[in-house]
Amino acid sequence: MRTRPTLTWTATGDPLPRTTSLTPLVDLLRPGRALVLSGAGLSTGSGIPDYRGAEGSLRKHTPMTYQDFTASAEGRRRYWARAHVGWRAMRRAEPNDGHRAVAALQRAGLVDAVITQNVDGLHQDGGATDVVELHGSLYRVICLDCGATTDRAEHDARLREANPGFTATADRVNPDGDADLPAEAVAGFRVVDCARCGGVLKPDVVFFGENVPPERVRHCYDLVDAADTLLVLGSSLTVMSGLRFVRHAAKSGKPVAILNRGVTRGDDRAAVRVDRELGQALGELVDLLGAG
Repeated sequence: MRTRPTLTWTATGDPLPRTTSLTPLVDLLRPGRALVLSGAGLSTGSGIPDYRGAEGSLRKHTPMTYQDFTASAEGRRRYWARAHVGWRAMRRAEPNDGHRAVAALQRAGLVDAVITQNVDGLHQDGGATDVVELHGSLYRVICLDCGATTDRAEHDARLREANPGFTATADRVNPDGDADLPAEAVAGFRVVDCARCGGVLKPDVVFFGENVPPERVRHCYDLVDAADTLLVLGSSLTVMSGLRFVRHAAKSGKPVAILNRGVTRGDDRAAVRVDRELGQALGELVDLLGAG
């Protein structure tokens, strides 16, 4: 059974207390053995919008769902035409101070591993290691029929060859690599099939309405169990795929710290809630911990 997509969440009751001080984070992270859980808010400093912030993409864009993608060839044509444009912007994005700070905390032995909900690869580009891409990666394409995976650059070359006159551009790319295009730009776009079996190709990411592979979920639970602290960075925790790890950590008696702009769905499980812009705050945190 496929999960129903969760696109929005509305906080109820009064917001729980938040602070701008980094001192509580310093105290939690100094002993080490922390696990990072990051979301789209960490990549906004790289020019990739988040989903639900003040300028979040969900205010202007409805993301492709697994059900829509698999239901029709027209849905796949619409996605791949827009993603063909969006891929170029995603590929140009560079890691920001927040990504580099997470890598610095790892090198200092304060953070053991990273679970990211992002599909942009910027943690690795910023120097982080032991990164679990919870929702997959835009840098791979997978066949839904035979399971073969190919590099996104190779797939992009095949799409360019199949669509030599396609010149559409977009001013904005969404966190899932999709870009808004007018209907006339999408019409006539040619989708390519799996070179191995002729099956349907999909980016190797978890769409809304699709389940994270069970073995990946189990690995993430193991990482939470092995950590002493869970540090959430730039995620509203609206979707259960990330929120469950916060709930698991809190139930296990492990402190949860959240660094995010605005309220999150996990605030009631957090020992520390810091409301700051991530890049600057994480840079300061690295300095305070002597991890630079």
